[in-house]
Formats: sequence, structure tokens, C-alpha cells
Amino acid sequence: MDVGGNGGGLIVNNKQRAMLPNKSRGEFVRNQRKDSEGFSESPDLEFEYADTDKWSAELSELYSYTEGPEFLLNRKCFEEEFRTHVSDKKWTELDVAQHRAHAMRLLDGLEVIAREKRLKVARAILYMAQGTFAECSSEAEVQHWMRYNIFLLLDVGTFTALVELLNMEVDNSAACSSAVRKPAISLADSTDLRVLLNIMYLMVETIQQEDPADSPEWRATRETFKTELGSPLYNNEPISVMLFGMVTKFCSGQAPHFPMKKVLLLLWKSILFTLGGFEQLQNIKVRKREQLCLPPLPEDSIRVIRSMRAASPPASASDLIEQQQKRARRDHKSLTKQDNLDAFNEKDPYKSDDPREDEDDNDDNDNSMEVEPFPMERDEVMPPPIPHPPSERVNFPKGLPWAPKVREKDIEHFLESSRSKFIGYTLGNDTDTVVGLPRPIHESIRTLKQHKYISIAEIQIAKEDEFQKTPLSGGEEDVEMCSTELLYQGILPSLPQYMIALLKILLAAAPTSKAKTDSINILADVLPEEMPTTVLQSMKLGVDVNRHKEIIVKAISAILLLLLKHFKLNHIYQFEYMAQHLVFANCIPLILKFFNQNIMSYITAKNSISVLDFPYCVVHELPELTAESLEAGDINQFCWRNLFSCINLLRILNKLTKWKHSRTMMLVVFKSAPILKRALKVKQAMMQLYVLKLLKVQTKYLGRQWRKSNMKTMSAIYQKVRHRLNDDWAYGNDLDARPWDFQAEECALRANIERFNSRRYDNNQSNPDFLPVDNCLQSVLGQRVDLPEDFQMNYDLWLEREVFSKPISWEELLQ
Repeated sequence: MDVGGNGGGLIVNNKQRAMLPNKSRGEFVRNQRKDSEGFSESPDLEFEYADTDKWSAELSELYSYTEGPEFLLNRKCFEEEFRTHVSDKKWTELDVAQHRAHAMRLLDGLEVIAREKRLKVARAILYMAQGTFAECSSEAEVQHWMRYNIFLLLDVGTFTALVELLNMEVDNSAACSSAVRKPAISLADSTDLRVLLNIMYLMVETIQQEDPADSPEWRATRETFKTELGSPLYNNEPISVMLFGMVTKFCSGQAPHFPMKKVLLLLWKSILFTLGGFEQLQNIKVRKREQLCLPPLPEDSIRVIRSMRAASPPASASDLIEQQQKRARRDHKSLTKQDNLDAFNEKDPYKSDDPREDEDDNDDNDNSMEVEPFPMERDEVMPPPIPHPPSERVNFPKGLPWAPKVREKDIEHFLESSRSKFIGYTLGNDTDTVVGLPRPIHESIRTLKQHKYISIAEIQIAKEDEFQKTPLSGGEEDVEMCSTELLYQGILPSLPQYMIALLKILLAAAPTSKAKTDSINILADVLPEEMPTTVLQSMKLGVDVNRHKEIIVKAISAILLLLLKHFKLNHIYQFEYMAQHLVFANCIPLILKFFNQNIMSYITAKNSISVLDFPYCVVHELPELTAESLEAGDINQFCWRNLFSCINLLRILNKLTKWKHSRTMMLVVFKSAPILKRALKVKQAMMQLYVLKLLKVQTKYLGRQWRKSNMKTMSAIYQKVRHRLNDDWAYGNDLDARPWDFQAEECALRANIERFNSRRYDNNQSNPDFLPVDNCLQSVLGQRVDLPEDFQMNYDLWLEREVFSKPISWEELLQ
């Protein structure tokens, strides 16, 4: 797909227009004029950010297209079992008792020793979980029977049996050693694992889908299953910990045949189901603030973001030319000759191997902005609003979208600098004494205090400091054993390895990664046993491989974001522990590497074949695939999963860098500004917001010339991002930004995290000063002490050397 033109809603500016051939340029201007007249110029992407995509999309992404023939194999296994034990009736014609009896019969079949027999039974169960699709005539009917069958399977205890079988397959050393020795791993090497993971994923994904029509029994079953999934009931650990173990085993090279996409999808959905999604996170935050007697949140951030509009596209080419002519007349300058415009090199302005080349691209460095009354006139990100009919004008929000926030630290800094300036003394952390300060300063302090925001994290840090200062008198800490706490305790011993493993897979799945011999093979569960022989098969496999990588990126980005958000609410040091290990594992440059691509091309990618998606492919006659139909792709404006992944990765980057000067400097050192600016081309409000946040935190370090050349971006930040009163983000006068503090900041944070983990989770108290002391002489002397064998053999020598040969001054002892 050619993404250097005006396709897919791509934004084109003056220089890019100049790069077009004469004929294309004229046609482009005509199209732009046509668009601007009809108010349809570059519409917002109709994307609604949510925990997951539509249920049908999430089901279809479980299967790769190379798995297609297995649908019929599952059906065949089920029908063989069904005919053996049941009459010739259809499954949909039986009553509940008969359904339950057959499900129990299949469950018993999972316990046979013969692997082949067990696999057939597992396939029959998978066919049930897939909705016994051969008896259905529509996708809705398949989904109805899926829900019914899966709740039935859960009721008879299938999930527990599947976990035991999965454990057995994970520990199958013969399969692991066989896979390690193979030169090329294919779909056939992971058959048993794939069947088990498919059933488990379908169960988790289906049961977590709430339906108002569900019976009270199903609702109770859902809550019970949710609790069990997050509790250490399976091998004394939550199911997520077991799946994390599979991820690290795969990345270590011990089990290259593991179907990693399915493992990651199941891990993501297990975490999402047990811990909760973004709406639940908001509810937990509100509840925790109430418990800590903190003021309510100034707004619901999810609703604010959903109501925000994307930044408008640039003005049409004809408008730009008219503006240029007006400026030329005003400044007595002539228009640049067309020959000079055509002299530009025709390169893709959105793709650059060296990020530094992008610093001077577009029209950002055009210093003619200084003579313009409004810098927004030529703004790529925030152009002048297009005139709309009066009826539409009422929809524009008045004022800023966010309530401003102030930290206690900001008030302290403001007061200290004011006292130092006007009076010449300081009072430390005192934020109440205003004696001797001018009246405007009093009003400023009152305004700052009105917007003061105390976070849950600040309270948790203060409490932890108190526990560390008074370990004996501080009392017992009341730790709520929620699903998040149980998961943290489960992954704590190996959390660094888990983070490294996830980032390794993310790197291998990133579209910017080059194929290397030492990188891990994440395509084991998508490559067929026999490689394609025709062009059509090769195209289909190419689409499948790209889709496979996109789904892996989607799952990993969602896992990391969910864990960071839940850990931050549960305890700030749990979040900091995970975040610090992500930073140590080079997560920041990895995400920037991911975005250093043609991001519009990634978001509008057509790596899907809708007629092969489940459940469409099992209830409709498949049309004959052709190279043209594969190239056309779907008709969607953008790819949901790729836009979801991009927003997740930006949110992760924001979480890692917020209030951390050392990490913000990493953004500057890795030249993230031009990379992030390219991401602003995507006309979606939420994505633009998180890009602008990342640009805001590093603006002060980018220098005056950068700010002068990028006033459009600065304007967008002022319009979109929350204001922190007294935040000197735009000028670089911040005293906290001293470069010599960076190393100390990370070291101090690491020390605090280790003290927290040691105090709360280390059963062997490492500090002997806090152990109880036995002061009774009789009990101390009466204790039996087991002496080493070599000491007992040389006891006489020890007595001679340490006792008899050393003079003892008894008089001094008595004194």
C-alpha cells in the first residue's frame, strides 16, 4: 500500500505537496478543495478505546489462518464420540441432562493414558467450546451455543482438568528436547498445547463477557470462576503465574515449540478478567480515595478522553496557497518559483532511518511564523477551526478539558522561592506561614491550594516511610488479599525475568525489527508443516504472519499496561518495582523503536482475511480466494488492534517516565521528539493526547530553537494536556532538572523498593536487630547446640589453643 500519498486519511503539508509530480499535484489540490467544501476533510478515526475489541474479533484472533483445516478435524472427533455414546440426534436437540452426561463422559476421557486418545477427546471438547458450529446457520447462533456449552463445561469441572493437562505438557521434557533439536518448528509441534490453550482461552473469554440475559446461576458461576482464576488454587499459584512461567521457558530456548501467541492471549484475558479493566480501575481508585479520606477525583478521565476531539488536519492545499500569497503581499515577497518546488527530493517524509533527519522536516522550522499574528495559522497539529454551521458549533467544549492539578511539593517550592525573594529566609516544609509576603502571593497560594491534588501513591509512600522508621511500634500492616496482591506475590520472585521475556517477544514482533539469527522464533504456531508452493499460498501466509505479530504486540502491550495500572493502585512500590525492571530491560528505547516507522501505514494495515475469520468461516461457504481479494484486505478505515497497541505502548511510556527526570532524559537522548511528532499524524484524540504528554515532559530539555520551530506542537500541548499550575514545562528553568541527580534518583528508588519488598514479603527477617532476644541465662545455657563433626573430632586442639594457652585475668572480669 502506498502510504506516501494522500491515502488512508494521511495528512499532507506544503513540502509534501511540492514533492508530487505536476499532474498529481493538480489533482491533489482539486480533491482537497472538494473535500474542504464538503466539510469532509480528513475525518477523525472512528475508534473507541476499550478493554478489548468486539467479542467476534477477539475470538477470531485466537486462530491463525493455517489452523483452518483443524475446525473440521475437531468436528470429526466430536461426532465420532457423540455417535458412539448417544443416538443419532443432533446436539442441539438434546435436553440439559443429556448434554451434561455427555460432557462428563468427555471429561472422563481426558484421563486416559494414551496420548492419541486423549487428544481426540480434547478436540471433541474444543468443538463443543466452538459452539458445535456444524448445527448452526449463523454467527449469532454459534455464539449462543458457545456460551451454553462453555458454562456447561465449566460446571462439570473441565477447566481444572485442562490446567492439569497443560502442566503435564509444559513439563514434557521429551517434547521440549525434540523441539530444541529440530531445525524448523511448525504448527504440528504444538498440537497438544494449542488444543488445550484454545479451550482455556475460549472459556475465559466467553465467561467474562457479561450478558443482561444471563441467568442468576451463570452470574454466580462467573464470579466464582473469576475468584478461582485469581487465587492460588492451581499448583498453589494463580493461573497467570503458570502462564508467565511458560513465557520465560519459551524465551530461554528450552521450549521453542510453545504457541506463544495463544499463551499471551490467555495470559492477557486472565489478568483482565481477574483484576478488571479500565472501568473497574476507575471504580477501585474512587473507592480507595474514599477509604483514605481523600477528596473525590476532579473528573472521570475515561469520559474526558472519550469526549475529546482529535486535532484538526492542516488546511487544504488551496487554503495554504492563499495564505502564502497573503503573506507574500504583506511582506512584499514573491512566491517561490515552481521549478524550485519541484527540486525537492521525493522521499517519504514520515519514514527515516535516522531520527535526527526528521528534526528539520515538514514546515516546522519555517521562521516566518514570527511575523504571523497567530502561530496557529499554519499549524499541522492545531490549524484554525474549519467554519461549521451554527448547529455544530455548540458541540465544541468551552475551556480546557482537564481541571488543573498542584502537588504539595509545588506549593512548597513556590513558598520557598517567594520567602527567599521577598524576606530572605526559608521555613522548610511549612506551607501555611505567609507572614511578610505580599498580598498577590497570598492569593497565589490560595489558588494553588484550591487545586491541590493528593494522590493515593503519596499516602502509600508516607505510610511506608512510617513503617520503616518504626518497625516495632508501627503495628501490623493490614494488607488486603485482593487478586492484584495475590498476583504480585506470585510473580515477585521472578518478575525481572518475566519482564525481560515479554520485551524480547515484543522486540521480535515489532515491524521495525530486522530478522536476526539470534532472535527468538515467534512463528512456531503459524508456519505450516509444508511451506507454500503457489503465489496465492505465499500471500496468504504473509498476511497470516503479519497478523500473528500484530496480535502478539496487542497482547503484550495490554498485559504490561494492565499490570502497571493495577500495581500502582494496589501499592506504589509494586508499580515502581515492575516499572524499574522494564526500564532496566530497555523498554523505553524499544517502544521508541516501535514508533520509528510509518505509523499511519501500521495503523491502516490490512493484515486480515475476513472470510477466514472464526466464526464466519465455519457457517458460510468460503469464496475462492484470489491474489486481488487478498491485496484488497478489509474495508475498515484502520486496524483496531494496531491502534489499540499504539495507544497502550504510549500509555506505558507515559507511566514509566512520569515525574522521573532520569527517564525523561532517556526520551531526549534517544531523540524521541521527531518520532513522537510523526505519531501526531494519526487523527485520533486519545493517541494524540498521550503523544503530547510525552512531548510536554521533555520540552524543557529540547532547547529554545526547538520550541521556537515547533510552536504548533506547543499550542497543541496547551490545548490538550492537563495544566499543572506553576509547572515550568515550556522554558527549562526547573531546578529539579539538574543532571547530576539522575543516577541518585534511580538508586534511591531502588533502595526504597527493596526495603518495601523485604519488609512485606521476605519471611526470613534479614535484619537481626528486629528478631526477639532471649535474655534468660538458664534457657540460653540449656539450649542444645549441634556442633559440626570436624569440630568435635578436633575439640582437644580447640581447647588447648583457645582456652588453656590463653591467660585469663579474672580480676578484670569481676571489675
